Amino acid sequence: MPSFLFSLFFFLLSCLPFSAVSQLSPAQTAAAVDIAGKLANNSAAVLWSPSTQPNPCSWRGVLCSADNSSITALSLSGFGLSDSDFLLDVCKIESLLSLDVSNNHLSSIPDGFIAGCGGMGGLKVMNFSKNQLVGSLQVFKGFVGLETLDLSFNSLSGNVSFQLDELQSLKSLNLSWNKFSGPVPGRIGNSTGLEELVLSVNSFTGGIPREIGDYKNLSLIDLSVNRLSGSVPTEIGSLIRLKTLILSANQLSGAIPPSISNIPALERFAANQNQFDGSIPMGLTNFLRLLDLSYNKLTGPIPDDLLAQPRLTTVDLSYNSLNGAIPVNLSSSLFRLRLGSNALNGSIPTSFVSLQSLTYLELDNNSLSNVVPRELGSCRNLALLNLAENELTGFLPESVGNLVSLQVLKLQSNRLTGPIPEEITQLLNLSILNVSWNSLNGSIPPSVSNLQKLTHLTLQGNDLSGSIPVTISQMNSLIELQLGQNQLTGLIPPMPVRLQIALNLSNNHLDGHIPNSLAQLRDLEVLDLSNNKLSGEIPDSLVGLSSLIQLSLSNNNLSGTVPPFKNFVALNTTGNEELVLPPTKQTPPPPQKRKKSVAMGVILAAVSAVLAVAVVAIVVLLLSRRVLKVNNDQQSELGEDDHVVGPPQHVIHGNLLTSSGIHRSSIDFFKAMEVVADPANIVLRTRFCTYYKAIMPSGAIYLVKKLNLSDKIFQMNGHDKFAAELEVLGRLSNSNVMTPLAYVLTEDSAYLLYENLNQGCLFDLLHKVEKEKMVVDWSNRYSIAVGVAQGLASLHGCSSGPILLLDLSSRNVLLKSMKEPVVGDIELCKVIDPSKSTGSLSMVAGSVGYIPPEYAYTMRVTMAGNVYSFGVILLELVTGKPAVSDGIELAKWATSNSKNQDRWDGIIDSNVSRGSLSVRSQMLSVLKVALSCVSASPEARPKMKSVLRMILNAR
Repeated sequence: MPSFLFSLFFFLLSCLPFSAVSQLSPAQTAAAVDIAGKLANNSAAVLWSPSTQPNPCSWRGVLCSADNSSITALSLSGFGLSDSDFLLDVCKIESLLSLDVSNNHLSSIPDGFIAGCGGMGGLKVMNFSKNQLVGSLQVFKGFVGLETLDLSFNSLSGNVSFQLDELQSLKSLNLSWNKFSGPVPGRIGNSTGLEELVLSVNSFTGGIPREIGDYKNLSLIDLSVNRLSGSVPTEIGSLIRLKTLILSANQLSGAIPPSISNIPALERFAANQNQFDGSIPMGLTNFLRLLDLSYNKLTGPIPDDLLAQPRLTTVDLSYNSLNGAIPVNLSSSLFRLRLGSNALNGSIPTSFVSLQSLTYLELDNNSLSNVVPRELGSCRNLALLNLAENELTGFLPESVGNLVSLQVLKLQSNRLTGPIPEEITQLLNLSILNVSWNSLNGSIPPSVSNLQKLTHLTLQGNDLSGSIPVTISQMNSLIELQLGQNQLTGLIPPMPVRLQIALNLSNNHLDGHIPNSLAQLRDLEVLDLSNNKLSGEIPDSLVGLSSLIQLSLSNNNLSGTVPPFKNFVALNTTGNEELVLPPTKQTPPPPQKRKKSVAMGVILAAVSAVLAVAVVAIVVLLLSRRVLKVNNDQQSELGEDDHVVGPPQHVIHGNLLTSSGIHRSSIDFFKAMEVVADPANIVLRTRFCTYYKAIMPSGAIYLVKKLNLSDKIFQMNGHDKFAAELEVLGRLSNSNVMTPLAYVLTEDSAYLLYENLNQGCLFDLLHKVEKEKMVVDWSNRYSIAVGVAQGLASLHGCSSGPILLLDLSSRNVLLKSMKEPVVGDIELCKVIDPSKSTGSLSMVAGSVGYIPPEYAYTMRVTMAGNVYSFGVILLELVTGKPAVSDGIELAKWATSNSKNQDRWDGIIDSNVSRGSLSVRSQMLSVLKVALSCVSASPEARPKMKSVLRMILNAR
């Protein structure tokens, strides 16, 4: 509203009886009206209307005193504000006690605000969190009454030193999730009354200042996720009011100070992901409820009293080097106990019988021996039980069937014997059951079909015999079934139709034909029937498995001709003497270029450049009227030579994104649409996309990628928004990122055009089965590793916000040449929301073998998750192995085999490392980087910029 209208309104307002409108002073009412005027053009979310609501105390976000005589608080959180000029008028409201402008888009705090509001002695709370503030921390002069200052979740940088010295009353300071560097300030404010200090997720360096012990009122200290080093000062032990101490994800070292045991108020102590060594001090949990010391270098036994304190609910000591036995004295309040990945030995204590609150128990990857105690069956609230990778022997106790709340049961890689107890099939809430790599015998209980919530069933690597129960087809939630390396016999029965991740029946004694019923597994990605006694022909119907990316039929007695599987399927049929490969299909020659003179080419190029905008303007209209050949869902079942013309699609939008005159004159939208109508043009299929090779009339070759937006996994927020996102992606300039040159959006699909990448994908380069497979040398592998890291670091550091990859795998790394990789599928996070999907994990969170473990619980794509997926790619490059082989994920295999660094030579690809000490040294260095990337803990993984630096330093 123009300023003169506000003046007029205020004049009329002043003529009314004051008590009829508001008890605010004229100055405060005027200030509120001025703020309303500036916010009116700032955000549609601000519904302040002086004309219809004269009393500012009735406006959303305005809080007044009980008698409406003064404004005491402004809460403008989430109003979509981007212009901070209104803050200058805020300082006119002298009665203001609290200002909350969090969760907006503010990029700066005006100097006039600091100068004006600094003299407001009553202002106690300022919250600028979750904005886009940049630059250095301003000097807060005045603000003598300010008690709470929250600047978290911004992009502020530089050192923190004298800027807060004048704050005499400061009790709570939150600077977390910024880019601050330098040392942690030893003095904060002009008093020692500070109660809460939160500096997490920055880049602070140096040690924890000893002066922190002077702030005797501190109840919360959070210094996590920085670069702090050195030891923890003993002065922290004098903070008798401290309730929470979080030092996680730094580079702190030395011993855990015994003085921490003397803090009577301390409830939570987290110092995980550091380099602490030595033993755990006695009495550390005297007052604690939560303790996390995971991912350190702690040694020695667990103190006898550590797990016994009555208030203790959560303990995480995983990923250390602790030894000795698990203490028998256990707190009955324990809710979560994680002791995995240590060197603990002895038996599992029978005292677990008293732990009725225990919900999560993880003792995996130790050296625990003897039997699984039947007393564990008394822990009725257990939801997760992980005893994997120990030396447990004997029978699996029937009492496990009493764990009616159990959702995850992992017992793999032990020495268990005897049959699978039928009582396990009473665990109706079970979603993951893994008893692989033991010595279990007997048959698979037919009652396994009772487990209707089971999604992953892994029984491989045992001595199970008999036939596969026909009831297994009734397991409607099952998406992964691993039965390989047993002694199973008989025919392959019908399988659960929702199987998706893998069906592994390899290395058994199965006979008969491959059943046609497997063709119903439309979502299956990996099918392994190798090393059995199967006979007959390979059913043609398996070609219709549209999600299949790996098919292993080797070492059977199959005969006939191999059906024409798509070229993106990694097929292995070796060891079948009577099997005949299909004839190689001749690729038709590309259309001849018309002969044109050089002059004519120049003229046409110039005309094309001039008319490019016009072409783009009319392409949507032309495309929407023309009957386009499209590859719909039914077409995936057709042969390569079938051509079907689909119904006309309504084109929503289309545009050329590239500024290159060559591309703008070569791209033909109509030709691109004709290409995607023919399955014979498919060159690559990834988890969410299909790529087609398109030869334009000019002879130029492009890739056309199709996203089937009608698929339930795509959560569109509007074509216009997606088009805007594509415009942003088209402006990216990193040579290691696959950016679109043009796009067409229809109601059901999106078609993106890219430069042709004639070297295929990294997966094919490293793993495709060929008779004379070329070994890729280290020089090329290293160049690919650097290129992918550069591309991913660029995406994570994008100025408009990080661009995350939903599906990062070696199939999504395409190659311009043997040394020039590009990262693809960068637009998927714009159209797929994992949290909204009802499908299984790998339906929405990437390819099998590359999915970070935490995605199973969070269903949220993160930068740390991308780092994990990249770590798997690094492992592929240094080991030469695929992400999943024989049902085992490469990341888990490499991690379990890397505990003894003397054996790292057995992990790297000997075909590449042998013969050159320099190459071996580089491969081992990159292996170390890869292992840090695939850490089970997201917080322990390095950022991509650090990963890139470490890879570059490896050479």
